[in-house]
Amino acid sequence: MNKYYFTSESVTEGHPDKLCDTISDCILDECLKQDKNSRVAVETFASGNEITIAGQITSKVEMDIDKLVRKTIKEIGYDDEKTGMDYRTCKIHINITKQSPDIALGVDVGGAGDQGIMFGYASDETPNYMPYAIYMAHKLSKKLTEVRKNNEISYLKPDGKTQVTVEYENDKPKRIETILISTQHKEEVSQETLKKDIKEKIIAKVIPQNMIDEKTKIYINPTGRFVIGGPLGDTGLTGRKIIVDTYGGYSKHGGGAFSGKDASKVDRSATYMLRHVAKNIVANGLAKKCEIQISYAIGMKEPLSININTFGTSNKSEEELIDIIKEKFDLTPDGIIKYLDLKRPIYSETTNYGHFGKDNLPWEKIIKIK
Repeated sequence: MNKYYFTSESVTEGHPDKLCDTISDCILDECLKQDKNSRVAVETFASGNEITIAGQITSKVEMDIDKLVRKTIKEIGYDDEKTGMDYRTCKIHINITKQSPDIALGVDVGGAGDQGIMFGYASDETPNYMPYAIYMAHKLSKKLTEVRKNNEISYLKPDGKTQVTVEYENDKPKRIETILISTQHKEEVSQETLKKDIKEKIIAKVIPQNMIDEKTKIYINPTGRFVIGGPLGDTGLTGRKIIVDTYGGYSKHGGGAFSGKDASKVDRSATYMLRHVAKNIVANGLAKKCEIQISYAIGMKEPLSININTFGTSNKSEEELIDIIKEKFDLTPDGIIKYLDLKRPIYSETTNYGHFGKDNLPWEKIIKIK
């Protein structure tokens, strides 16, 4: 019997890094609303009650970045600079230039916007073809935000994290070993009330009862208090939650972040495409799990290499599967953008609770592969 444990984490939209990811993707979406050919690479940094926006935008867009950023911070729920940040009083610094003409030379003719390696992954262990640990961690984080915003738990604040450890037996999720939730809260609430509410209104509503037993360990705010949060408790930066954004560490990662980048950046678009390909390899019964790697050179259209690993779960050879992929999918940057229709303002939908596993996103569509 093959038995092991695997852990993945997720964070809420109020986590300082996710605050920055959300701001960067909102700026990207606003650019694409006005000019679908916008080239965008925007980074956000948050510290204390200050936000810095920097990067490159080449676009016909007319946009009040300051106003958009404050609106985004307000929607997340930061309205108190003493415990996190205040959308009304925070200082916003903007340093935006245009895309380097050296990069544009290659991108303008349909080449990749940078060199790099990307990975895509899918598994049949959950309904949305995601690894079980990150699947459950995201559901907990999303529920944590939901009960805060609908006032079901009125004393919660925006910052929060979840973590789930899954026990696998013969490569299948058997039970949950550990659940960890850390959530920012108002000062007046007792720890007893908080723990009771989190167990009843989040964990009990999200985690299947057959996956919890008397040995399952549950930790809620292990340090006790979590009043100071957001950028006041820790700095935030775009692109620091790349494992949360993808497969929770269960699959390899090429190292490139997503948020704030338009689809000409293959860090984002090719990773989305590889998720689509891997998911359809599994959904069409060609394998039970599938990981695909691809590589690009800046300015070049065709990928330099493709590698596939089905972990012994396919009756086809890797060479046969790669031939199927090459015949079915155009993996050039332009081909990916057209196939997934990526010049649309859809990126704010991706930012929080994972870029994969959401049925409304184009790379999650299941198609027929002969």
